[in-house]
Amino acid sequence: MRPPGERRFFLLSMKKTLETACGVLAAAALFGIMALTFLDVCSRKLLDNSIPGSLELTELMMVAVIFAALPLVSLRAEHVSFDSLDSWLPAGLRRRQAMLVHLLCAAAMLALGWLMWREGGQFLATGETTAQLKILKAPFIYAMGVLCALTGLVHLGLVTQPPVEPAEGEGAAL
Repeated sequence: MRPPGERRFFLLSMKKTLETACGVLAAAALFGIMALTFLDVCSRKLLDNSIPGSLELTELMMVAVIFAALPLVSLRAEHVSFDSLDSWLPAGLRRRQAMLVHLLCAAAMLALGWLMWREGGQFLATGETTAQLKILKAPFIYAMGVLCALTGLVHLGLVTQPPVEPAEGEGAAL
């Protein structure tokens, strides 16, 4: 068992590593989408020809953006939530509700990660590729599985944390 100070340092460094890795991946993929779209439009207007496979590349980079952002959104509690009734609930019930939600999210994301990993293995075995550029799909599906599982682990880590209370003026009434 680690001392509390060492455990806290470890958790903070893991959180920073997660934020950096996922943030860089999502940002790089988003920049790639932007650059590819810009070049594709310029190519169509100036050369009267689109970049071959630009739609496939955009789709693959969009997968990277979405799945790399999942752990970050969960870690920062930036997901969409319906909290109109929360002010009516006692603090203890809100705490149990938050724990239950994190446990359900963890179970769903871990299961989804496992299913995607298994599907990636099947895609690898069959050699499934994209239609135009013939890029193997398996690495992307494996990455989706890993990032879903990582999101599940984030939710497991949040089970013991107190619920995030919205700041004054945050959120929209539904």
